[in-house]
Amino acid sequence: MYSFMGGGLFCAILGNILIVVSTATDYWMQYRLSGSYAHQGLWRYCMANKCYMLTAGASKLLPKSQKMTTQITGAVLWLIQAYWNATRAFMILSGIACFAGVMAGILSFTHFAAFERFSRSFAASILFFISTIFALLAMAIYTGVTLSFLGKRFGDWRFSWSYILGWVAMLMTFFAGILYMCAHRTYESRRVVGSR
Repeated sequence: MYSFMGGGLFCAILGNILIVVSTATDYWMQYRLSGSYAHQGLWRYCMANKCYMLTAGASKLLPKSQKMTTQITGAVLWLIQAYWNATRAFMILSGIACFAGVMAGILSFTHFAAFERFSRSFAASILFFISTIFALLAMAIYTGVTLSFLGKRFGDWRFSWSYILGWVAMLMTFFAGILYMCAHRTYESRRVVGSR
């Protein structure tokens, strides 16, 4: 039981660190723009060693080939900002759920009489699965919009290491949830055998 919890706690702490690093860094996507390389994250984009907030320069990311009216341009800008906001929100929620799972996971090593009927390892596994779902939603939203909209804007582009860290963090929180669920099942089976 403790080996499952130890492995799960290791995966969860590593996953939480990766979620924070992935969310905070500016290398989700790299591309070539105006002859120089640029990169962007969830909060800002950088070109020629200068960084700008994404919301301030979102109009530069619109496709030049489309003839749009002001109303359509405003709607497209709103959609771009909405997808960044959704990705940010789901990554932040994933980090919060993972942190709460880490706290519940640490508490599952202790034995308080007041918490005897409350399975802390089960609660930790559920929080890790919630964190996984939030990270999956964030990564799916970012991937879908980037492939269908932003990827068409830039001819020479690729996902970068911050994006990859987001996927690895999602896997780590998923494995933490599985390991804590195994710890819970092991504890429950021992408790049932011991009560006979």
